[in-house]
Amino acid sequence: MNKIYLSLLLFLNLQVLGFYNSTDNSSVDSSYYYSEKAIRFKDFKIYERALENANKSIVFAQKTTNNASLANGYYTLGIIYLDFKKYDDAIEQFIRAVSVYNTLEPSTKLALSYFKIGICHLHKGNNIKAEAYFSKANSVYDNIDLPQAKVVLLLEKTKIYIKQNNLILAEANLIKLLNSPHITEIKRNQAEIFFQLGMVKSLEKKYVDALEYLKKGYLLSKKEKNACLQLRCTEELSKIYEINDLTNNSLFFLKKHLRIKDSLERVGQLKNQHLINEQVKVDDLMKSMEKMDKDKKSQEKATQFSKLINILAIALITILSLLSLSLYKNNIIRNKSNELLREKNNELKIAKERIEKASKARTEFLSTVSHELRTPLNAINGISHLLLEENPKKSQIEYLKSLKFSGNYLLTYINEILEINRIESNNIELELINFNFRELINNIHKSLKELAEQNNNLFRLEIDENIPQNLIGDTTKISQIFINLINNALKFTKNGEVLFIAKLISEDKNLCNIHFEIKDTGIGIPENKQEEIFESFSQGSVEINRKYGGTGLGLTIVKRLVALMKGDIKVTSIVDKGSQFYFDLTLEKGVSEIEVTDQQLNNEVFIGKKVLLVEDNKINQMITKKILEKKKMLVTLCETGEDSIEMMRKNQYDITLMDVHLPGINGTIATEKIRKFDEETPIIALTAISLNENREMLLSYGMTDVITKPFNPDDFYKIIETNLV
Repeated sequence: MNKIYLSLLLFLNLQVLGFYNSTDNSSVDSSYYYSEKAIRFKDFKIYERALENANKSIVFAQKTTNNASLANGYYTLGIIYLDFKKYDDAIEQFIRAVSVYNTLEPSTKLALSYFKIGICHLHKGNNIKAEAYFSKANSVYDNIDLPQAKVVLLLEKTKIYIKQNNLILAEANLIKLLNSPHITEIKRNQAEIFFQLGMVKSLEKKYVDALEYLKKGYLLSKKEKNACLQLRCTEELSKIYEINDLTNNSLFFLKKHLRIKDSLERVGQLKNQHLINEQVKVDDLMKSMEKMDKDKKSQEKATQFSKLINILAIALITILSLLSLSLYKNNIIRNKSNELLREKNNELKIAKERIEKASKARTEFLSTVSHELRTPLNAINGISHLLLEENPKKSQIEYLKSLKFSGNYLLTYINEILEINRIESNNIELELINFNFRELINNIHKSLKELAEQNNNLFRLEIDENIPQNLIGDTTKISQIFINLINNALKFTKNGEVLFIAKLISEDKNLCNIHFEIKDTGIGIPENKQEEIFESFSQGSVEINRKYGGTGLGLTIVKRLVALMKGDIKVTSIVDKGSQFYFDLTLEKGVSEIEVTDQQLNNEVFIGKKVLLVEDNKINQMITKKILEKKKMLVTLCETGEDSIEMMRKNQYDITLMDVHLPGINGTIATEKIRKFDEETPIIALTAISLNENREMLLSYGMTDVITKPFNPDDFYKIIETNLV
């Protein structure tokens, strides 16, 4: 049944194509006729009729698939606009012609279109664009092997050089044209070449040579009956004689110039009248021919239409019969499909709602965990800083430094966990800073020493002495890579050994290629699990997770961070014998610590400054107040947003530290209200939310700067100093 249906459609299409193809050739002929007619009107300066016929040529060409006729129509319209100096309209039409000619084989018409665009730009004074389009025309002539056409191109380029006052290059090109092997083209343009040489010599104020070339140009143009060129030559000759005080000669050529000009104007008028008379006759003849052609076509169409109606009637009856049967079957199938789609859509809708709820819950959970973890972390970091500042015993210093380092690392780790989505979507950037490589590794070694002792492990470092003391890299991410890998090694190894190796592979100028390796003698990883361990929430098996702990995110983050630093982490392992994780990183050499000049705090800035601390958490109050009082600042405490507004209204403070999350009015609203009566006092936000997601919003309420809790005391002091100065 389907085969019969397709056969009928094919037959019907062939009939219809036969009906319409008979009109194509007449459309092409009409397009050519109107194009030629437009050029005739253009030659006699009857631009209105020229434009009318050019547009008719384009309309007829558009009815067919003959791109050559369409391009010729655009080209004709372009040269008409060029002739009566509408250069922008001409450029538009020539560009259309170029776009169609480019779908055909390269031709002289394509080159001419580029050439005409160049001429338009030349008239507009845009010499650079003109030269560019002349070069395109030159490339087309090279492609179609028509070197003689380059004579005209070189002549037009020479005119550009003259306008640009590049007289040396212009003269060289003109002499080159006179010596060209293309004799026919040179003879055709020789008078113009002599005229341009005369212009060059005139601009160089070499008037004797100028007169010689201009006279040659004048005599040749007179011989060739080129009145337009005679007009230009006589004008320039008159000017040069006048400059040289040869009044009689100047007057002689001026009279010739005026006679030629008057003659050209009279000839133009006579030609226009003659063309109008001729055109009336041609139009009458064309009207009668068009009428006869229309009558003939109408009769042919009526006959063909009658046949077509019969064919369509038979085909329609057959098709309707087939369609009725097909629609009946399709209706049954569609009803079943629609029912199935409704069920699937309902399932998708329910799944979508579940995903949205889970995503929202996850976001809220991360936000809550972030805030709740940052608050005690602020206490840990703040207290460790205060203890270090109060001259502890020598035996305590090492522990306090390790505590401070671990607190700082935990903060960083929380931030990375919150931004795990950014890591997975490759939306995270490296923060490159100068750091002491050995000091970093030693700090990691100290912070994990307790874990090593718990599992009775020997934790050793092997660092190549050739590795520079200072490197440039993202210390946060490098620390996270090493701590995750070493932590896993220590966790899965008991009564064994964990070895950290750093070896310089190669050194080139400012770059170091370093091989890193973490070995252990622990439980090992089965071969079939070694590819899976870098996936999220995978650490071999559920039993191992329960026994040794872990979220399953550590190695996923490590792999992404190593890849971010252009490295590739690999693993080799044997069950019950141990594992070996290794990768190479290329790091830039840093500067030595002696050369790094950190800007020292100006402690004088802090002394006696009044600070309003708006904080509802008692621990945070105590820590922040102590840190501020270390710099001899006068601290006033406040616990609510409402109280902070009143205290700011009644008292004068040098700076305000405003917690964002407060009972009642929160810190942002309080700041917004304070700014209505106090625009000068710096207000610094204290927030436990991720700074990357929060800063712009907080500043929009009128806050001067933002400090994220838990804060590094050195950074804390620097921000306060910056806002006080």
